[in-house]
Amino acid sequence: MKKTFPIAVMLLSTGAAVAQSPAPPQPAADAGAPATPGTEEIQKVVIVSTGSRGSQRTVVDAPVPVDIINTKDLNKTGQISLDKALGMRVPSFNTVQTPVNDATSLLDPYEIRNMGPSRSLILINGKRKNSSALIYTQTSPGRGESGSDISAIPQDAIKRIEVLRDGASAQYGSDAISGVVNIILKDNPEGGSLTARAGITHEGDGKMGALSLNHGIRLSDKGFVNYTIDISKVGLAERSGIVDGRGEAADFGADLKKDVQPFLDKYPTAGNINGSPKTRANKFLVNSRLDITDAFSVYGNAAYVKKQVDSYANYRTPYWRETDYGLLHAQGTPYVGYVPDFIGKLDDYNATLGAKFTVGDWNGDVSLTIGGNKQAYEVHNSINRGIEKARLEAIAAGKTPGPRSPTDFEAGGTRFRHTVVNADISKQVSESVNVYAGTELRKEKYDVIAGEYASYAEGGADSYAGNLPENALSADRKNYGVYGGSMFDITKQWLIDLTGRYEKYSDFGNATVGKLSTRYKVSDMVTLRGSLSSGFRAPSLHQIYTQKKQYAFVAGSGIQVSGLTNNLSPEARALSVPQLKAEKSRNVTLGLGLTPDTNTSITLDYYHISLKDRIILGKEIKPTGDPTQELDKILAAGGVVSLSFFANALDSQTSGIDYVVSRRNIPAFDGKLAVNLSGNYTLKNERDGEINNPPAIAAARQSVLDATQEALMFTSRPKHKTVLGLDLDYSKMNFSLNNTLYGPTQFRNAGLDDNLAVKFKTRAVTDFALNYQLTNNTTLSFNINNMFDVLPKWDLKPVNNTAKGSEILSSTTVDPKTGMTPRETQVNLITFNGRYPIVTYDGSHFSQLGRAYNMSLNVRF
Repeated sequence: MKKTFPIAVMLLSTGAAVAQSPAPPQPAADAGAPATPGTEEIQKVVIVSTGSRGSQRTVVDAPVPVDIINTKDLNKTGQISLDKALGMRVPSFNTVQTPVNDATSLLDPYEIRNMGPSRSLILINGKRKNSSALIYTQTSPGRGESGSDISAIPQDAIKRIEVLRDGASAQYGSDAISGVVNIILKDNPEGGSLTARAGITHEGDGKMGALSLNHGIRLSDKGFVNYTIDISKVGLAERSGIVDGRGEAADFGADLKKDVQPFLDKYPTAGNINGSPKTRANKFLVNSRLDITDAFSVYGNAAYVKKQVDSYANYRTPYWRETDYGLLHAQGTPYVGYVPDFIGKLDDYNATLGAKFTVGDWNGDVSLTIGGNKQAYEVHNSINRGIEKARLEAIAAGKTPGPRSPTDFEAGGTRFRHTVVNADISKQVSESVNVYAGTELRKEKYDVIAGEYASYAEGGADSYAGNLPENALSADRKNYGVYGGSMFDITKQWLIDLTGRYEKYSDFGNATVGKLSTRYKVSDMVTLRGSLSSGFRAPSLHQIYTQKKQYAFVAGSGIQVSGLTNNLSPEARALSVPQLKAEKSRNVTLGLGLTPDTNTSITLDYYHISLKDRIILGKEIKPTGDPTQELDKILAAGGVVSLSFFANALDSQTSGIDYVVSRRNIPAFDGKLAVNLSGNYTLKNERDGEINNPPAIAAARQSVLDATQEALMFTSRPKHKTVLGLDLDYSKMNFSLNNTLYGPTQFRNAGLDDNLAVKFKTRAVTDFALNYQLTNNTTLSFNINNMFDVLPKWDLKPVNNTAKGSEILSSTTVDPKTGMTPRETQVNLITFNGRYPIVTYDGSHFSQLGRAYNMSLNVRF
């Protein structure tokens, strides 16, 4: 049996972690049934498998914090996607759905401890999951990064999730700077459950329906096969705002009284459809093991998801796009504009085949893992305006016109694949010493797939231009890693674990990292723990090779085309942009655990992460206005109004505190009550030192980092997040009440005056769940998410209480050209004239959908 490194355990019961010895998660057959743990059950231990390669440890022996979430806790959230459920259960885990960001709608960005999606490693049964093919290039959290698609894993296939909140590059290699999410799959050899889910928002939209089957099959007495089939559909939930005609007239140079206001009188939202997109997903997962002998077993798992997301671009109003050239509206009907559809199609798969064995006193584990993610993009109900203009010009010149623009486009896509070979060994050398070592071979491949001709030619499809053939590519790399370490029980109270790792990449070089962890039990009630580690994150193939042109909202100017060039391009060389190198980190964690009795636990963990050479997707570099400048020549040659690129642009410092207080088995209402309080508070999250601008950019007195990009990385996530959970078991019912407090965030939207910032206020969201055991094998569940219909709330505030900022906000002077006060002008800049009033154009710190109702029926067999 493979032996793994000890990690401190925290059990999430009702949205808060429990740092004591809880009962192991129930198998799938009991996933929906209420449970009332007794004293004996609570005194049992959970053995975790995330963190290192040494012997497994129980909660009382482990030096670093981890959150444990079982299936029941996930189901209580009422969420059908794993990323959203984790966001409601782990305070340091954040994810948000942006209002409209094209391909971003396929996979919402998530992060642990405000470090971005690419610095959290995702494992399935301890094996690395493939990255998504998507890289976030819009102004959204996670900009310039990629993450694994954890929403692809069906929740009913999960036995538990172990969320390590500590750097673990020494154990797992690249990407594990902020933490590790290890998804442990169900392994029950018999029985199963069928679950039907339905839901709707309080607005009557966002209708959800899902059907999930989990079933275990015993392979004689030697093993099992456990599989899950999950089919779900979520309808569109629209949250479009009322559009301000004055801002529209100013942005598009249109006549307010003649063109803009008459249209808005008929269509107050300007025809926009934004909010939460329509999503369909089909998921399949299988997990298995077969014991050949007592000393040799084979195991495997495989997962596949097929997902489609239908969303919309901003509506093309008649005063913005004066015609559709007769292609989109029926002849004889008035032209009222059009709204392009964006359709993203995703295929994600991963599979592992391995063997565990014992030879003498050595335990071994050898495995092969493959995985991939492909995304294809389509644009419908749109036109290529450049093609149509060229046709008219040809006709006017008496020339033979080319073919007309299609109205449906295949815009290309992206694909990522990896192959991973792992070999791990460990040995208990003595009662107090365990040694371990291993190696990993990994090959990655990244493809950019060109769109069809009409999707990119002459400016491309209106709303989302397809990938150009010259930007299509296929790039790959290999890396080799080796690690080793040892765990020492110095005394019964004192544990030390030391791990080292060496990695060699074929494209950028080497990395050597290490980790020291320790735990000291002062008494049965008091435990001290801590770790010191170095880490690294290799630049992804996406960051090294991606090039594209894209449409983006530019505050005050509507939709513009910008360009993203890679670091190997002639433009990058002309601008003296260096090639990317690995990020390097230093992690420190210090913790205190208190267990006054078997039903009470308190933990407090401090962390500090220093990140050097942080890779960012910089701001758009624009012309200086001097056509003789080299920068202006490069931008003009590329046919774009701005240019951005990836760079190791800065260092950063992040520190904070995680806290957990738990009390269980409180007698209440003839039942048992559990109270849990858990949270994360950010002490520091900021840039460290100067920005590393390429010489050519600095010479033009520009920078790759502006206030908007800096806010995205450091202040756009909650300053603090706290979950207070109450869980009552009474007779055949279980009541769960969770209150999630989202702390304030600060953002500096593009175009906003330098003296102002957008500040989202602290808000509390309350979720309620009721589980009723109809029979021994049937449970009915009812959820109200955000039961008090709390929405994000923001306001404009002066930066550092500047007098200029206060003057802008208080001025009643009306601009004679726009008819707006300075404050109204700024509000229109960040909401696209009111299209996104709830969350602003760039998103917020939690969902904008408000109250939602969900029901499920779970039948076990």
